[in-house]
Amino acid sequence: LETLMMARHTPGVHEKLKRGRIGIAGLGGLGSHVASALARVGIGYLHLVDYDVVEPSNLNRQLYFIDQLGRPKVEALKATLERTNPAVRVRCTQEKVTEDTVRTLFADIDILVEAFDAAAEKSMLIRNFLNVFPEKIIIAASGVAGHEASNSIKTARISKNLILCGDGTTAAQPGCGLMAPRVGIAAHHQANAVVRVLLDEAAE
Repeated sequence: LETLMMARHTPGVHEKLKRGRIGIAGLGGLGSHVASALARVGIGYLHLVDYDVVEPSNLNRQLYFIDQLGRPKVEALKATLERTNPAVRVRCTQEKVTEDTVRTLFADIDILVEAFDAAAEKSMLIRNFLNVFPEKIIIAASGVAGHEASNSIKTARISKNLILCGDGTTAAQPGCGLMAPRVGIAAHHQANAVVRVLLDEAAE
Protein backbone atom coordinates (compact mmCIF):
# COMPACT_ATOMS: atom_id res chain seq x y z
CA LEU A 1 0.00 0.00 0.00
CA GLU A 2 2.77 2.45 0.90
CA THR A 3 4.56 1.74 -2.39
CA LEU A 4 1.38 2.28 -4.38
CA MET A 5 0.55 5.51 -2.51
CA MET A 6 3.99 6.96 -3.19
CA ALA A 7 4.19 5.78 -6.81
CA ARG A 8 3.61 9.30 -8.12
CA HIS A 9 6.65 10.69 -6.29
CA THR A 10 9.78 11.13 -8.35
CA PRO A 11 12.71 8.86 -7.39
CA GLY A 12 14.32 9.82 -4.10
CA VAL A 13 11.48 12.05 -2.89
CA HIS A 14 9.72 9.44 -0.77
CA GLU A 15 12.91 8.52 1.09
CA LYS A 16 13.44 12.13 2.15
CA LEU A 17 9.82 12.61 3.22
CA LYS A 18 9.73 9.38 5.18
CA ARG A 19 12.69 10.57 7.26
CA GLY A 20 10.70 13.67 8.25
CA ARG A 21 9.75 14.09 11.91
CA ILE A 22 7.03 16.72 12.16
CA GLY A 23 5.20 18.14 15.17
CA ILE A 24 1.78 19.77 14.88
CA ALA A 25 0.67 22.03 17.72
CA GLY A 26 -3.09 22.48 17.54
CA LEU A 27 -5.41 20.12 15.66
CA GLY A 28 -8.18 22.45 14.53
CA GLY A 29 -8.91 23.66 11.02
CA LEU A 30 -5.24 24.17 10.25
CA GLY A 31 -3.59 21.34 12.13
CA SER A 32 -6.01 18.56 11.23
CA HIS A 33 -5.68 19.27 7.51
CA VAL A 34 -1.90 19.70 7.71
CA ALA A 35 -1.68 16.28 9.34
CA SER A 36 -3.84 14.70 6.65
CA ALA A 37 -1.81 16.21 3.81
CA LEU A 38 1.49 15.12 5.37
CA ALA A 39 0.23 11.58 5.98
CA ARG A 40 -0.85 11.35 2.34
CA VAL A 41 2.58 12.39 1.05
CA GLY A 42 4.27 9.84 3.29
CA ILE A 43 5.85 11.77 6.15
CA GLY A 44 7.36 9.12 8.41
CA TYR A 45 6.57 10.51 11.87
CA LEU A 46 3.92 12.91 13.15
CA HIS A 47 3.63 14.14 16.75
CA LEU A 48 0.11 15.50 17.30
CA VAL A 49 -0.39 17.85 20.27
CA ASP A 50 -3.78 19.21 21.39
CA TYR A 51 -5.69 19.23 24.68
CA ASP A 52 -9.22 19.63 23.27
CA VAL A 53 -12.08 17.32 22.28
CA VAL A 54 -14.14 17.29 19.07
CA GLU A 55 -17.18 19.60 19.30
CA PRO A 56 -20.07 20.20 16.86
CA SER A 57 -18.75 23.68 15.95
CA ASN A 58 -15.50 22.09 14.77
CA LEU A 59 -17.18 20.26 11.91
CA ASN A 60 -17.50 23.36 9.72
CA ARG A 61 -13.77 23.40 8.95
CA GLN A 62 -11.88 20.66 10.82
CA LEU A 63 -11.15 17.11 9.70
CA TYR A 64 -13.48 15.34 12.11
CA PHE A 65 -16.77 13.49 11.80
CA ILE A 66 -20.07 13.30 13.67
CA ASP A 67 -19.27 9.92 15.17
CA GLN A 68 -16.09 11.43 16.70
CA LEU A 69 -17.88 14.11 18.75
CA GLY A 70 -16.64 14.14 22.33
CA ARG A 71 -13.44 12.23 21.57
CA PRO A 72 -10.03 13.82 22.20
CA LYS A 73 -8.86 15.41 18.96
CA VAL A 74 -5.51 13.61 19.13
CA GLU A 75 -7.23 10.22 19.23
CA ALA A 76 -9.85 11.03 16.60
CA LEU A 77 -7.30 12.41 14.16
CA LYS A 78 -4.90 9.51 14.69
CA ALA A 79 -7.71 7.09 13.82
CA THR A 80 -8.43 9.01 10.61
CA LEU A 81 -4.75 9.13 9.63
CA GLU A 82 -4.39 5.39 10.21
CA ARG A 83 -7.25 4.83 7.77
CA THR A 84 -5.38 6.97 5.23
CA ASN A 85 -1.79 5.77 5.59
CA PRO A 86 -1.00 3.17 8.27
CA ALA A 87 2.71 3.41 7.44
CA VAL A 88 2.99 6.78 9.22
CA ARG A 89 4.04 6.62 12.86
CA VAL A 90 1.70 8.88 14.85
CA ARG A 91 2.41 9.96 18.44
CA CYS A 92 -0.40 11.68 20.36
CA THR A 93 -0.09 14.06 23.31
CA GLN A 94 -3.30 15.40 24.84
CA GLU A 95 -1.84 18.39 26.63
CA LYS A 96 -1.97 22.18 26.51
CA VAL A 97 1.24 23.75 25.26
CA THR A 98 2.78 26.27 27.66
CA GLU A 99 6.08 28.09 27.92
CA ASP A 100 7.26 25.43 30.36
CA THR A 101 6.38 22.44 28.17
CA VAL A 102 7.73 23.50 24.75
CA ARG A 103 11.13 21.88 25.33
CA THR A 104 9.80 18.49 26.43
CA LEU A 105 6.91 18.34 23.96
CA PHE A 106 8.89 19.02 20.81
CA ALA A 107 12.31 17.52 21.44
CA ASP A 108 11.44 14.57 19.18
CA ILE A 109 10.73 16.51 15.97
CA ASP A 110 12.71 18.52 13.40
CA ILE A 111 9.98 20.85 12.08
CA LEU A 112 7.03 22.24 14.04
CA VAL A 113 3.74 23.36 12.50
CA GLU A 114 2.03 26.05 14.61
CA ALA A 115 -1.74 25.73 14.22
CA PHE A 116 -3.29 27.61 17.14
CA ASP A 117 -6.30 29.94 16.95
CA ALA A 118 -5.36 32.66 19.44
CA ALA A 119 -2.73 35.25 18.54
CA ALA A 120 -1.25 35.23 22.04
CA GLU A 121 -0.77 31.45 21.94
CA LYS A 122 0.78 31.66 18.49
CA SER A 123 3.26 34.29 19.66
CA MET A 124 4.12 32.32 22.80
CA LEU A 125 4.84 29.14 20.89
CA ILE A 126 6.88 30.77 18.13
CA ARG A 127 8.97 32.78 20.58
CA ASN A 128 9.67 29.89 22.92
CA PHE A 129 10.25 27.28 20.23
CA LEU A 130 12.85 29.41 18.43
CA ASN A 131 14.52 30.20 21.74
CA VAL A 132 14.66 26.57 22.91
CA PHE A 133 15.41 25.03 19.50
CA PRO A 134 17.35 27.63 17.48
CA GLU A 135 18.38 24.98 14.94
CA LYS A 136 14.81 23.84 14.14
CA ILE A 137 12.18 25.35 11.84
CA ILE A 138 8.65 26.42 12.77
CA ILE A 139 5.94 26.95 10.15
CA ALA A 140 3.22 29.24 11.48
CA ALA A 141 -0.03 30.73 10.15
CA SER A 142 -1.66 34.14 10.54
CA GLY A 143 -4.58 35.75 8.72
CA VAL A 144 -6.77 32.88 7.48
CA ALA A 145 -10.32 33.99 8.35
CA GLY A 146 -13.16 34.95 6.06
CA HIS A 147 -13.65 34.44 2.34
CA GLU A 148 -11.14 36.77 0.76
CA ALA A 149 -9.43 35.83 -2.51
CA SER A 150 -7.51 32.56 -2.42
CA ASN A 151 -4.37 34.20 -3.72
CA SER A 152 -4.20 36.51 -0.72
CA ILE A 153 -2.84 33.52 1.23
CA LYS A 154 0.94 33.58 0.85
CA THR A 155 3.95 31.69 2.17
CA ALA A 156 6.90 33.80 3.27
CA ARG A 157 10.19 33.05 4.97
CA ILE A 158 10.33 35.58 7.80
CA SER A 159 13.73 34.43 9.04
CA LYS A 160 16.04 31.44 8.67
CA ASN A 161 13.89 29.36 11.03
CA LEU A 162 10.42 30.93 10.71
CA ILE A 163 8.04 30.47 7.79
CA LEU A 164 4.63 32.20 7.86
CA CYS A 165 1.52 31.25 5.85
CA GLY A 166 -1.61 33.41 5.49
CA ASP A 167 -2.35 37.03 4.64
CA GLY A 168 -0.98 38.19 7.99
CA THR A 169 -3.96 40.39 8.85
CA THR A 170 -7.42 38.83 8.45
CA ALA A 171 -8.76 37.84 11.87
CA ALA A 172 -12.05 36.20 12.82
CA GLN A 173 -14.78 38.72 13.65
CA PRO A 174 -18.52 39.20 12.96
CA GLY A 175 -19.07 38.74 9.24
CA CYS A 176 -15.59 37.28 8.83
CA GLY A 177 -15.58 33.87 10.44
CA LEU A 178 -13.40 30.82 10.06
CA MET A 179 -14.51 28.90 6.98
CA ALA A 180 -13.35 25.60 5.52
CA PRO A 181 -12.09 26.79 2.10
CA ARG A 182 -9.72 29.54 3.20
CA VAL A 183 -8.52 27.74 6.33
CA GLY A 184 -7.84 24.71 4.15
CA ILE A 185 -5.82 26.78 1.70
CA ALA A 186 -3.62 28.08 4.51
CA ALA A 187 -3.24 24.58 5.98
CA HIS A 188 -2.03 23.23 2.66
CA HIS A 189 0.39 26.14 2.34
CA GLN A 190 1.83 24.99 5.66
CA ALA A 191 1.97 21.35 4.60
CA ASN A 192 3.64 22.26 1.31
CA ALA A 193 6.19 24.37 3.19
CA VAL A 194 7.06 21.29 5.28
CA VAL A 195 7.57 19.26 2.11
CA ARG A 196 9.77 21.93 0.54
CA VAL A 197 11.95 22.18 3.64
CA LEU A 198 12.40 18.41 3.76
CA LEU A 199 13.35 18.40 0.07
CA ASP A 200 15.88 21.21 0.65
CA GLU A 201 13.95 23.68 -1.48
CA ALA A 202 13.18 27.31 -0.68
CA ALA A 203 9.90 27.48 1.25
CA GLU A 204 8.72 30.71 -0.36
